[in-house]
Formats: sequence, structure tokens, C-alpha cells
Amino acid sequence: MPPREDPNGDASSASPSDPVPPPPQQPQPQPAKGKGKKKDEKKDDDLSEEDQALKEQLELYVVRAQDTDPGVQKLALESMRQEIRSATSSMTSVPKPLKFLRPHYGTLKAYFETMPESDLKKYMADILSVLALTMSAEGERESLNYRMIGSEGDIGSWGHEYVRNLAGEIAQEFQKRQDDGMPTDSLKELVEQIVSFHMKVEKLDLLVKHVDSTNYKRTCLYLTSSSKYLPAPDDMSALKIAFEIYMKFGDFANALRIALLLYDKGLSIEIDDDIAADENEKEALQDIISNIKLSEGYLTLARDIEVMEPKSPEDIYKVHLIDGRGATSSSLDSARQNLAATFVNAFVNAGFGQDKLMTTPSDSSSSGSSGNWLFKNKEHGKASAAASLGMILLWDSDSGLAQLDKYLHSNDIHVVAGALLGIGIVSCGVKSDSRDESIIRIGAILGLGIAYAGSQKEEVRENLTAFLTDSQVPLEVLVFSAISLGLVFVGSCNEEVAQTIICVLMERSEPELAEPIMRLLPVALGLLYLGKQESVEATAEVSKTFDEKIRNYCDVTLMSLAYAGTGNVLKVQKLLGICSEHLEKGETHQGPAVLGISLIAMAEELGAEMAVRSLERLLQYGEQNIRRAVPLALGLLCISNPKVNVMDTMSRLSHDADAEVSMAAIISLGLIGAGTNNARIAGMLIAGIASEPLKLLLQRSRTSVRIAQGLVHLGKGLLTLSPYHSDRFLLSPIALAGLVTVLHACLDMKSIILGKYHYMLYILTLAMQPRMLLTVDEDLKPLSVPVRVGQAVDVVGQAGRPKTITGFQTHSTPVLLAAGERAELATEKYLPLTPVLEGFVILRKNPEYHED
Repeated sequence: MPPREDPNGDASSASPSDPVPPPPQQPQPQPAKGKGKKKDEKKDDDLSEEDQALKEQLELYVVRAQDTDPGVQKLALESMRQEIRSATSSMTSVPKPLKFLRPHYGTLKAYFETMPESDLKKYMADILSVLALTMSAEGERESLNYRMIGSEGDIGSWGHEYVRNLAGEIAQEFQKRQDDGMPTDSLKELVEQIVSFHMKVEKLDLLVKHVDSTNYKRTCLYLTSSSKYLPAPDDMSALKIAFEIYMKFGDFANALRIALLLYDKGLSIEIDDDIAADENEKEALQDIISNIKLSEGYLTLARDIEVMEPKSPEDIYKVHLIDGRGATSSSLDSARQNLAATFVNAFVNAGFGQDKLMTTPSDSSSSGSSGNWLFKNKEHGKASAAASLGMILLWDSDSGLAQLDKYLHSNDIHVVAGALLGIGIVSCGVKSDSRDESIIRIGAILGLGIAYAGSQKEEVRENLTAFLTDSQVPLEVLVFSAISLGLVFVGSCNEEVAQTIICVLMERSEPELAEPIMRLLPVALGLLYLGKQESVEATAEVSKTFDEKIRNYCDVTLMSLAYAGTGNVLKVQKLLGICSEHLEKGETHQGPAVLGISLIAMAEELGAEMAVRSLERLLQYGEQNIRRAVPLALGLLCISNPKVNVMDTMSRLSHDADAEVSMAAIISLGLIGAGTNNARIAGMLIAGIASEPLKLLLQRSRTSVRIAQGLVHLGKGLLTLSPYHSDRFLLSPIALAGLVTVLHACLDMKSIILGKYHYMLYILTLAMQPRMLLTVDEDLKPLSVPVRVGQAVDVVGQAGRPKTITGFQTHSTPVLLAAGERAELATEKYLPLTPVLEGFVILRKNPEYHED
């Protein structure tokens, strides 16, 4: 029997005077014999009783593994394998069995060479392969050599660190064999096993074959998260592989999320007999797809949180908090003040079906009854007042159309126009057969665009294209026809619509192109290519032939919209370069360039943070037309997500000497706080009114402050304007289109939003969604269950099953989800039918759950 070696000087069968060689990886000078003994005794004394017992047990296994009896050998090797496997399954430091077996590595290697070919020798090779993980000399690749001799078992049972080390040694051996001209076939079997664990591979298509039910979710999460940082077309390839994996394992909910992200020409779902044979099931599914239950669910949430009581604009203004202003403000009953109150009332009571201005009974003695309030506004103000009824009755088509119908018979053309716009607003996001399409076709163009946004409906194109080809149509009608077409065909790359808008831009005279409202035509053209990247190149080339008054504006707008939400760094750099130029007076294309930086960088958190820093530099060193756009760009980056540093910047800019910068900052305060009821922003807006002279407020920013206040209290705090959903994985092109259109209108606040086109603010309806989690059973009835709501944690690439939320609180559904928050079920009593708990979530009883 070979002697048992001890590197510290203690040997069971060697003379104490004999020098003992140190371990190969830690060459150290040989200590003096006496001093070494004392040191070793002290080291042994430091071991706990449990560790000492383990050490002795392993030493016994080493002795018995060299026994002449095969039965004893097998038992010792099996026991040693079990100890090592249990210790290496989750390695955070060098496991104790490997530490205690280190002195015996040489002994076991020497004995292995004397063993005859048998299963026992393969068992020993497996053990030596794992021990070589920490004990073999660098470059020897002993772990791989012993693995190839050993048994053909599951390498994953030895732990992740072992598999990772083996992958590295295979790569070295493969390279060496290729250099020497030797065959590499014997390595392929191990490679096939390792791919399942070591997922960082170049050939992504191999993943589909090797993932299994235990790791496919983590693999797909890694693919979808890393796709944001991959160049085209690798980003699409990664998403397609993730889609294939989800389909392979029947995870159709996640596969649908990928399909929505990959969609090219729109996604329409028709319920046929293959999906649902029963007519009742078909009807229920069609209601879900058409969003028919949205109003019902939203009101259920409002009742549960007890916010059904209507609020008046005065409740939002909190005039009583402004010293000495109460009497003065109440005496000013100007048309502009009433117009501001109309928007505040619409935003705050959006979707609740009742308010204190428009839905009160007509025979009411209150001064705020519907008829009275409507006629407290002048001309275009009446249109916004009538349309506000559509926002108050948002998503409730039946009741909304009935209440708006009476205004269609008014003798005042502004009231009729507002009612038609209101019909479009009330139908936004809800597809209902009860909609009176004949009324919409003959009426408000903008309402038509809002009602059918993203539908790519050919009937709408035929009706609206007629306005664009008629040279006698007023400019306002022409522009809003183009905007509506852009909204209806958003992201479709529709060549017919694009050609029609291009012809309009080419045929209009220079004075007409100089009108502020005409700058929305390039926006309408850009909406057709929203997020479609290279698809815009042909149209961008054509735009270089436009009149110089609008050429650069169109070029920048097309590029920023085509790459919106992609995080393309090269395009951001190009836009920053445009912002660094010194322009002649009259050039306006730097404003869209600033907005474009936000549009492109909003795709992921890191890019958004870098964009915020870049925009702050532009604010410091940029020219005046750039400074006017920076607040709007910051508002888009942090929409419905009030970050402290951005709030402070907006607060400072709201007092800027330049009126346009000030008003843009005030509107942006409303955007970043939209639907949050943020007390700090509300306080800033009230303080802003109190600190400015009343005359200056009436001239400049009072209306913008009121609009911002309405946005902060949007839906009494139940709505959001964020275009991202499904845990920030999916970007809604329709919501983003609505935001982009309004922000481009805000680039010339005085002429458009604070001029006679204030009703463009209603386009924000496209981005409004309840920020709720409402759980329902399989019959779609509300079901209250406990959920944990906390800050979302990024767990991409983390080992094990890490927590996905932190700092959570437990609530019963329905609940509100703030920006950056994530929800998970608190118990396993129910199983969600969707991987992301947002909006409506259908729950199914867990058959394996048992009450304690």
C-alpha cells in the first residue's frame, strides 16, 4: 500500500525526518520540523468537531479506496463521491471536502495508475477530475483528462464551477488539437453536455435543442434582456430564438409577448372555430380582445380605493393655500381660465363617468351644469369643452355616445366639432360594435384618428386621403388629416399614405410651410415609420428634396421617430452633433433633435440615465431653441415617473427668464408626475403661481400651470401615460405616437397648445392606461387575492432563484403599481395565466395547493 502523504510534515507511514513535498499549486519554503508540528497541531485545534469528524471520515475513505477488496473500494468511492457532490452543488468558496482531500490528491493519482480497467477505475477518475479543479497545475488540463476516462454520467451534478472549469479546459484542448492537426471528435460529446449549462455560445440556434424545462425561462430572460444591446440583425435573431424556445415548451403567454415585440405589419387576432368552437366562448374572448371590460374594471378599482367622488378644478388648484389670492382668482372668470379648468376637469375625472362641470343634470341650479359650462367658453374653447365629455366617459362607449349625441344637433359649429372629437376620444382603445361609424366618417378628423389609432383601417385612409389631395382644404384640416392618418397607420410603413403626405409637403408654398402648424406634417410622416429603423431610408432620401424651410426639420424628425425606442447609440451621437451646430435665425430642427435623443434612449434604464446627463449639458451650453426643447425631452424620458433630480431641474427651469422654457418646464412637470398625485410636484405648481406677479401669470404661464396640475392628478392618480408595459418589456407604438405628437406641438407652445389648437392635448388619451393590477377568475369576475408589491429587481444572469422584488408590502387586489414596481402573488393558491402581473390577470386555482 503506498504511504499516505501529508504536506505539513505529518505522515502516517513516512519518517518525520523525511522532507515532504508541498502541494503543486502552492510552493512554499519548508518550515522547520519542530515549528511545523506546532503549527499543524494548532491548525487542527482550530477545526470544529464537525469539521474534524469530516476530515477523519474522508481520510478513512482514502485508505479504504486503496483496499484490495473491490466491495470495500466501491463503498468508499461512492461515499467520497456523495460527500464531494453535496458540497460542490453550490460553490461560494472552496468546499471543505476538497480542502481536506488536497493532501491526498497525489496519493489517489498514484494509486489510480495501478488500478486495472474497471468501473471502479472510472469512479476514481470522476473523483480525481473534481479534485483537479483546485489542485492540478496550470495548463495540465487534468480535470478534462480524468473526465474523459471516467464514467459517462451527469456532469451537472458536480456543480456549476466544475462545469465552468471543464468548459475552459475543453477550449484549450480543442485549440491545441487543432494546432497539432489531431482529431477533435472525442471532445464533442462533452461539448453537447456542457451547452445545457454553459449558455454563452456563439451559435444561438443550438440553444433550442439544449434548453430544458428547468432552465428555459432563465435562458429566454437572458436573451430578451441582452437583445437591447445587440446590433441589428442580431437583436432580432436573439428574440426569435427566445420565441422558438417559449413555443417549444408551450409557454404561449411569453411567446405572445415576444411576437408583439417582433411584429412588423401589425398584429390582428380573429377568433375562429379552432380557437373557440362555442359561441359563448367566442364572445367572451372577443370582449377581452376588444377591451370591452376596461371601463368596468377601472371603475371597480376606483370604488375599491374609494375615489369615485368627482373632483372640481378648485379641488386641484387649492387656491386657499395661496395667501391673498383667493378673492382675486375667483373674480377672474376669463375664457382662458375657463379653458384651463376644462382640461383640468377632463384629466382629473378621466374615465370616471361623472364630474362637476359637464355631467351634472341640465336642470340643476348649479352654475357648473353641462350647458352653462359649455357656453362659458368662447369659439374653439367650446370645442374643447364638448370634447372633454368624451374623456370623462373614456372607454364607456354606450353611455358616452348617448351623452354626446345631443351636442351633434347644436347650431354652434364649434360644439358639433367638439362632440365629434369626443366620440373619437370615448372610443379610444375600445373596439365596440355599438360605435356609430357613419357619424365618425362624416365628422371630426382628429376624433377619427384617436378612435382608430393603430388599426390600419382602409376605410379611414380613403376618407382622410381625400382631404390631403384637395388643394382647397384649409391648412388646419390638411394637417390634422395627416396627423390622423399617421396615428391610424402608425408603424405600418404604408407607402400610399407616405406618398400622399410627401406630395403635400412638396406642393405647398413657402409661406404656407412657414406656418407653425405645418411642422406637424413631418411628424405625421414619421409616425408611419415609428420604430422601423432602416425602413425609413427611402423616404428620408426623398425628404432632402423638400423646400429648405422644412427640409432639415423633416429629416431629423423622420430619423428620431424611426429609431424611437431602439437605444441606437450612433443615432443619438448624430443628434447630439446636430445640437452642437450654430444655426442661423429661423432654423427650427434642433428642437426635434433634442426630442429625438429622448425617444431613442428611452429603451432601457442605462441609456435613459446617460441621456439625462447629456440633456443637462445641452441645458448648460446649448442655444435658446435647444433649451426650450430640453424640458420636454426630460419629461418624455421620465413620463409618469417623477425622479427627484429631474423634478429639481424642472422646478428651476419653470422660473426661467425665457417664457417658452418656463412653459415647457411647467408642462413637463405635469408629464413626469402624470397620474401619480405627487405631492412635491403639486406643491411646486402651487408655489409657482403664488410666487409670480398675477399679470405675468395671465400673460404667460397660468394656463400651462393648470394643465400641468390636471396631468399630475390624472384620473385621480389611477392612470399613467407611460408607453411601456409588460414589465417595461413592450413599447406601445400607439401610446408613443400620442405622446410624440403632443410634444412636437409643445415645441411651439404659444402658437399651438396655448393658441387655438389646444384640443391637441386630447391626443394624450392614446397613452392613458390604468396603472392597476386587477385579478379575475376564469369567468372574468373580480377576485381579490393577496399580492406582494415592491421595487422590481433585475435578476438577469443571476444563479438560483433570486427574489424579483424588494421592499415589498402585501395588499389585496385590486392594487396600483407605481413606476418601477412589480407584483407577485403572495400565496400559491392561484396560478396566473400570464407571466407578468399587470392590468387584468386571469387566475386559475392551483390543483396542487392544500390549505395548512
